[in-house]
Amino acid sequence: MPRPPARRAVPHRFDHRPIGSLHLTDHVPYIASWSAETTTQPEVVMRRGRLAYRDERPWDRDSTGILWRRMPSRPGRGRPQYGKVHLLRQRRAMEALLCQVCGLPAASDATDDGVLWLLNEDPHDPGAWLPGLVTGHPPVCLHCAWLSVRACPHLRRQYAAVRVRRHTLSGVHGLLHIPGHPHPLPHGVGGLDFGDTRMPWMQAAQLMMRLDDLHQVDLESEYLTHTKQL
Repeated sequence: MPRPPARRAVPHRFDHRPIGSLHLTDHVPYIASWSAETTTQPEVVMRRGRLAYRDERPWDRDSTGILWRRMPSRPGRGRPQYGKVHLLRQRRAMEALLCQVCGLPAASDATDDGVLWLLNEDPHDPGAWLPGLVTGHPPVCLHCAWLSVRACPHLRRQYAAVRVRRHTLSGVHGLLHIPGHPHPLPHGVGGLDFGDTRMPWMQAAQLMMRLDDLHQVDLESEYLTHTKQL
C-alpha cells in the first residue's frame, strides 16, 4: 500500500492511505493501476506565476486551474498493480462517489446513516476517526466492503467501517513546489485545502474528502441483514 512521507501541509486530520492494495481473486479494484498505465512525468516550469508543464495540454488542469499529474488510462492492459492507486480513477471515484472496488455508485446502498467508508484505523479507538478526518479513500459499497476486509491484508489486521452523512471534497494531495531557477523546486509531499494560496504550485495526485457527521457501524451485521433482504 503506497504511503506518502509523513510531512503534511494541512493542519487537519489526514488519512491518505487508499486501499488499492487489496487483492480479490476474481476482481481487480477499480482504483488499482495496471502495469501499462505508467508514464514519464513532463518537465515542470514556471509560467504566469504558477507551476506548469512545458508541453501543457488543456486536460492537464481541472476546471479550477489545479495542475494534475499525468497518468494514462489503460485498465485491463498488462498486470494489475494492487499496491498502486490509479490517480485518474481515484479522482473520478471521489467526484462521483463511486465504490473504489467495483466502480459503481457507492451511494446505491446508502442508509439513513449515510454512505459507507472503510478506514485503516483501530475500530476500538474512535479518536482515530473523529469528524473532520480528511481521506484519500473513495467510498465503498456494502458488498465490496465485505469482500475487502477478507481480501486486503491491511484491513484484515484492522479497519473501521463508518457511515457518513456529510462529506465534502476538501483539497488535493500531491507534490508541492516552490519558485526556483531555472526550474521550480520540489518542496515536499502533502495536502492542501482548496483556496490555499500555495495551490498554484501544487502538482496534484489525489483528490481528498473531508468526512463529517460520521459514526462507526458493524459491517458484519449490516451485510448479513442486507443479504437476508435479497
